[in-house]
Amino acid sequence: MRRLLTSWCVAVLALACAPAARAELIPWFASQVGNATQVISVVGTGGTDAKVDVYERSAAGWRAAAAGIPAKIGAKGMSANHFDGSMMTPMGVYTLDFAFGTQPNPGGALQYVQVTPDHWWDGDMKSPTYNTMQVCKKAACPFSTSPSDGTENLDIPQYAHAVVMGVNKQRIPGKGGAFFLHTTDGGPTAGCVAVADETMVELIRWLRPGALIALST
Repeated sequence: MRRLLTSWCVAVLALACAPAARAELIPWFASQVGNATQVISVVGTGGTDAKVDVYERSAAGWRAAAAGIPAKIGAKGMSANHFDGSMMTPMGVYTLDFAFGTQPNPGGALQYVQVTPDHWWDGDMKSPTYNTMQVCKKAACPFSTSPSDGTENLDIPQYAHAVVMGVNKQRIPGKGGAFFLHTTDGGPTAGCVAVADETMVELIRWLRPGALIALST
């Protein structure tokens, strides 16, 4: 059974067996997420490591659906000051806009795009489609496809499954783009959050529109 699903079940059983008078669970991000009912918490644990906790809210309050999932973050850790080339994972609370991956849709309520070699994340700061997914043949793309300009081809193993984090949705040039929750290759990221692929599959199946991701040290 997949790691997330296992930890999810353990968390649910633990909560079910707890005394009815237990104190209300108030996650660290509770005052920052408005009326959201699903939040993925990412808290740095030192260097390029973090732990992911998965929370869901009902009329009865917050519950931890899964906890302590190991994750990798940016090669230079986390920062509230995100920008292109920083190699830092942005702190803050962000939307989870849609899912994509090189693998078929595992199911779930989020929009899912199965990517091909013609799918790109435009990182060209001079492009009007900066910080968006684009589909074009490399020779015909109306933006720079060079990695040195920040553009990523999305047909790579680390994007077997991924969810787009809504960082710099205003698409301000230089403020960074291509921040995802995605499949880990075991190493630090360029600013994304990476977890085991089986965990990504379970998360995509669990997420609903309106879910948020909260990141902090």
